[in-house]
Amino acid sequence: MYQTVKRALAGGVCATFLSIASFGHAMAGVPESTDPVKIALFDWTSVNLNAKILGGILTKLGYNVEYPTADYLSSLTTGLTNGDIDIGVEFWDTTAREAMKASDATGQTERLGPLGPKAKEEWWFPEYMKEKCPGLPDWKALKDPKCAEAFSTPDTAPKGRYLGGPVTWEGFDDERVDALGLPFVVVHAGTDGAMFAELDSAYQRKAPILLWIYSPHWAPAKYKGEWIQFPEYEPACYTDAKWGVNPDKKYDCGKPHGEIWKYSWKGLKDKWPVAYKVAKNYTIDTDELNKMSGQVDLDGKSIDDVAAAWIAANEAKWKEWAK
Repeated sequence: MYQTVKRALAGGVCATFLSIASFGHAMAGVPESTDPVKIALFDWTSVNLNAKILGGILTKLGYNVEYPTADYLSSLTTGLTNGDIDIGVEFWDTTAREAMKASDATGQTERLGPLGPKAKEEWWFPEYMKEKCPGLPDWKALKDPKCAEAFSTPDTAPKGRYLGGPVTWEGFDDERVDALGLPFVVVHAGTDGAMFAELDSAYQRKAPILLWIYSPHWAPAKYKGEWIQFPEYEPACYTDAKWGVNPDKKYDCGKPHGEIWKYSWKGLKDKWPVAYKVAKNYTIDTDELNKMSGQVDLDGKSIDDVAAAWIAANEAKWKEWAK
């Protein structure tokens, strides 16, 4: 994609500026600075699709765009606060709520609004596991030693094994296991791709697996299963030990649900006003995002190619965002 950016700047300048001119007065002077607009890449497919779509749009408008790889949560209070990153397109209420509050408190970032899809992340199991643990999806079923052992591996037996996301996602699963007294061992996947590869392998063999699944994502549509029903999240669950079923421990509830937010460095608005406008207006449909993620993860298409196809098919939409 970076090579695409350079070609657009070197070989397509005339075409780009003709296109920009048609947008009217709001597009005058774009790009306002030749410095690169830096859009963060993280470690899952949908966020990088959104980053490349937004970046590809900005490239079409004449901007220089770069894609630094960043740490998901710490970028909210480091990269975005000091301008090392200019835009991050997916911060989920489910896992980044506290980090977003900390970012907001710095006064150096701006919450650009919701991306569109609603976020859900929770423990998930294939439907065939109900035969071995008939109390599911109630979380209390996991406390039964026989149910836990049904989810075990040689490394965890007799305790069950829960496959969590990469450690950078946090999610408080170790704390949840402790607070709810679940006889499970939390094992963190090295990458998003490794986590879903393990799911696919287990599902094909009808082998036991309990893992972190999130939506929007293609997996809940491809595999038949359910999310564990934990006590409903409330903010006090994460801050007040007296709240909930365990009066001595925090995190005795499920994960929060909510929005997926876009963020920017505070200086984006003044340095690149049109890029700021596009980023603020940028939204994506849940079904579209799930389909595109599947094209990458299941069909083997490149993120760059899938993003480019969306940009080509939605030119009228993103030109409106820039006005």
